[in-house]
Amino acid sequence: MIIPHYASLEGALSSLFGPDTSVVHTERVFGGDINKSYALTLNTGDRIFMKTNTIENAAFFTAEAAGLSAIAQTGAIKTPAILCTGTENKQTGYSFLLLRYVESGKKQTDYWEKLAQELAAMHLADTSIFFNSSEGGTNSNLNNADAENSTKKLFGFFQNNFIGARPQLNTPHKNWIDFFRECRLAPQFKAAEHYFSGTERTNITKLLDHLDTFLVEPQKPSLVHGDLWSGNVMCDKNGTALLIDPAVYVGHSEADVAMTSLFGGFPRAFYDAYREANPLQPGYKERLDLYNLYHLLNHLNLFGAGYLNAVNAVVAKFVV
Repeated sequence: MIIPHYASLEGALSSLFGPDTSVVHTERVFGGDINKSYALTLNTGDRIFMKTNTIENAAFFTAEAAGLSAIAQTGAIKTPAILCTGTENKQTGYSFLLLRYVESGKKQTDYWEKLAQELAAMHLADTSIFFNSSEGGTNSNLNNADAENSTKKLFGFFQNNFIGARPQLNTPHKNWIDFFRECRLAPQFKAAEHYFSGTERTNITKLLDHLDTFLVEPQKPSLVHGDLWSGNVMCDKNGTALLIDPAVYVGHSEADVAMTSLFGGFPRAFYDAYREANPLQPGYKERLDLYNLYHLLNHLNLFGAGYLNAVNAVVAKFVV
């Protein structure tokens, strides 16, 4: 899917909704801490959702749009419809993402079971298409041999993106454990190295060097949301779930399931339905904390030392 990009909000609205389209009402929407968000009502009667940030952070939105597009391409689970990305250079300037506005509603009685089934279907979808750009070109991170075999098992994504406000590497790898070490844990440990003592750094090195002792290769690569906590799932007016704010990549489905338990967790019905649709590999519970170590490290790097004890506890669990 080619996502249009416009040089102004006025140009985007004119192209998408017709000449003389204008905003007649703007309502601030609160919830995130990275971008500013608004519900816009147009003179056409349409209602759209707009995220904004600085010009310098325009990549936040092109990456988010690519992630939403990837999820939508699986045909398994809903996401908000993407309208465009853009930059507005008038006055101070800003970057923006436009989506169809999603009216929220009450969850259906089988909401969590359906979410689990749809997430499992996304995890079971073909992933070979996610190593070519939307322009049809092969990922520049692939060498010639990998490019020729881009439909085979690879982990990563056709572009780097973000986990929260921090960059997330998606360099393609043929091995899941290598990818998780080199593109997930190692960069976060590197960014946080000033927090750790000499002994803790030794333990971190041991963990990374012996990661294949603790993790397993998946039965198949899966497109994962990448930041799947309850705040990134919403319920539409029909009572069904949509995924928002993705940090997608092709990885192990367990990483998504693990994160659902990190900040409060999902109901038991979700996990039961997920296991029925896509059984977890033996030993998942022992690996869960290691997957979530990535997100704890990211929070350590974003928000500070309040997450240090949790990070050190997970490292010690696997090393000591």
